[in-house]
This record gives sequence, C-alpha cells and structure tokens, in this order.
Amino acid sequence: MKNESIIQTTHLRKVYTTGTVEPEALQDVSININKVEFVAIMGPSGSGKSTLMHILGALDTPTSGTYILDGEEVSKLSDDELADIRNRKIGFIFQAFNLLPRTSALKNVMLPMVYGGVPKPERIERAKKFLEMVGLGDRIDHTSNQLSGGQMQRVAIARGLAMNPAILLADEPTGNIASSQAAEIMGIFQKLNEEGHTIVMITHELDIAEHANRVILIKDGKIVKDSNGHKQRKV
Repeated sequence: MKNESIIQTTHLRKVYTTGTVEPEALQDVSININKVEFVAIMGPSGSGKSTLMHILGALDTPTSGTYILDGEEVSKLSDDELADIRNRKIGFIFQAFNLLPRTSALKNVMLPMVYGGVPKPERIERAKKFLEMVGLGDRIDHTSNQLSGGQMQRVAIARGLAMNPAILLADEPTGNIASSQAAEIMGIFQKLNEEGHTIVMITHELDIAEHANRVILIKDGKIVKDSNGHKQRKV
C-alpha cells in the first residue's frame, strides 16, 4: 500500500498575471507522494508553498503541468469539479481553524457530511467517532468559543477526517496555538499517519516539520530539497 502513489505532480508551473508582469509562483515542480506518507512542505514567505498548497488542495489549477490525486487528474477540472473533488478527496485543516463559533464541536464536524449528502444518523455517529479519536469525546456539545486553541484545532482535525478523505492537507496547523498544544497536535497527526492516513502539511517551522517522515523544501517556486531523495529536474 505504501508504494502506491496518491499525489503526483509533473512539471507544475503557475504564473500570476499582474499588469505587464508575469511572476512565476511555481516553476517545474514535480512531486510524487505515496499513500500513508506524512510529508511536510517548507519554505520562506513568497517561496511558492502557499500556491502549491492551493493546487494540491484543488483550490486552484496550474498554468501548465499535471496534478493527479488518487487516480484523478485535477489540473484541468472546472470549478464545480474542483469543489466536488475537494469534498470527496481532501480533508482540510487550517491555521485559523475555520470553525463556526457558536456551533457545537459535533455540528462543526458534521458540516462537510451535510454537503456530502451523508444521512443524519451516520453524520452523528461518524462525528462522535472522530471527536473521540482526537480526545474530545467529552467536549462534543461545547461550542468553539468554549474551547482552547488546541481543542479547536482538534475539532478541525476531526472535521477534516469526516468524509474519509484520500489526504489530509494541513496549512500551518500549529500557527495559532501554544507550543505545548502544538506538540499534542503533532502527536495526533503522527498517530493518524500510523493508522493509515496520508498527511501533507505546509509549515515554515522546522521543529514542526521534523514530526513528518519527509520534508520537501521549496524556494523561489522550485523544489530545492527533498529528504526522500526524489530527484528534481534542473530548470
């Protein structure tokens, strides 16, 4: 299973047109990520890591190149098709949590399943299961504003798991929580990875990236280092 590719990008290029200037946010990015890998993508501000995250998360499409996620080519999908694949294949975990503030943890976790057409009894059962998995089985009725930052991120992780996605995509998941809670969150990610989940995490913090099994470094829109030893074609 571990040798099966789940993310494959080939010669990705992204150009943003601003007036007469066309800066390249990504240049010839080729990455292969297998199922059940835990990968951290690192880079300084302006390196292209956010652009890469948007493409991997089916929030944007490349100017050229291909992106295949779990056997489906994402690079040429329409907006509606992108929305569909996001809901089916990707569990998002954001730095800002993106929870509904006066809504219970249970209902926050159920939300993607509402959009996914999952019947209500199953939504409740699955939401409870994932909240217990992240250690919040006794907080299911608490609203977001009754929880600490670390607890809110746990709810966000449970919500990311709700649709049984092909990948969990975490964008600076420890950016808004205390360092002691950050260690707990990374422990949850490591446990989820051990249980068979593929995790791709964007971070600028080396100590957070080191919890992953593989670190990819991006700079000036290009992959400059891959700790898994994947060779990148010279531009």
